[in-house]
Amino acid sequence: MHGLDLRALEIFRAVAREGGVSAAAARLHRVPSNVSTRVKQLEDQVGRPLFRRHRRGLTLTADGEILLDYAERLLRLSAEAAEALGDDRPRGELRIAAMESTAAARLPGPLAAYQARHPQVRVVLRIGTARAVLDALRGGEADVAFVAEPVAFDGIETRPVFRESLVLVVPAAFPPPDDPRGLAGRTVVAFEDGCAYRRYLQDWLLDAGIVPGQVMAVSSYLAIFACVAAGTGFAVVPRSVLDMVDAGGGFQRHPLPGPLADIRTLMAWRAGDRSAKVAALRNVLPPAPAPGG
Repeated sequence: MHGLDLRALEIFRAVAREGGVSAAAARLHRVPSNVSTRVKQLEDQVGRPLFRRHRRGLTLTADGEILLDYAERLLRLSAEAAEALGDDRPRGELRIAAMESTAAARLPGPLAAYQARHPQVRVVLRIGTARAVLDALRGGEADVAFVAEPVAFDGIETRPVFRESLVLVVPAAFPPPDDPRGLAGRTVVAFEDGCAYRRYLQDWLLDAGIVPGQVMAVSSYLAIFACVAAGTGFAVVPRSVLDMVDAGGGFQRHPLPGPLADIRTLMAWRAGDRSAKVAALRNVLPPAPAPGG
């Protein structure tokens, strides 16, 4: 089998992402027949079917999943090589994945400064839990990720850029939680599993010997604050987000002690990424001091 053509891999990746030829053709500004032909030629070249074809579209076969992983890496490396050998000016698309708290409370200022300095870069910001953000970076769907520490993955480099303090928020009608055991059996309002701050909360409750009630999973801080103010349960949120909200007397705020009062947010990128656009973002964001520093 001869080497795989990058343009064919780009078409294959688009079909895999879109789940069908027509949607991929629209995304690539090609006619569907051309996309179908290139996919068929790629399948003939590798000698294996890459898609299962059914009424609702296309899904990857096991071999297709393997090839998609290689395609993502090859296309990413091709783009990085072209940029590294360019004129060192940041350009193109910078894909950032970040936790909602970081995107809302920490990144607007730095990103405004970044775009003012580098107008040829188009910034795309996606929001997700810490797990989803890291998955996007490791899967090649993001160039940079912002996630709460710790992060320990092979092939990922990090630098601390922000510091967060976690605050316990409880309904105004709750008794003041001078003794955290008063939270036992009460509902936790949090993001879905994979949220870094939810993990910190769970560890804190476990260390304190507290068994909460059910977990109500929500998808935004606005929903968290609304549920807490309505008396649904309690939550833990970064102070930086809480400072952006005017909740009136809707809930009580109680700073958490110890390590929870000083958690670093890390900027993460793939090891060896020498692209000018990522380096320029690192220059905009100075390193945060170590906790307690």
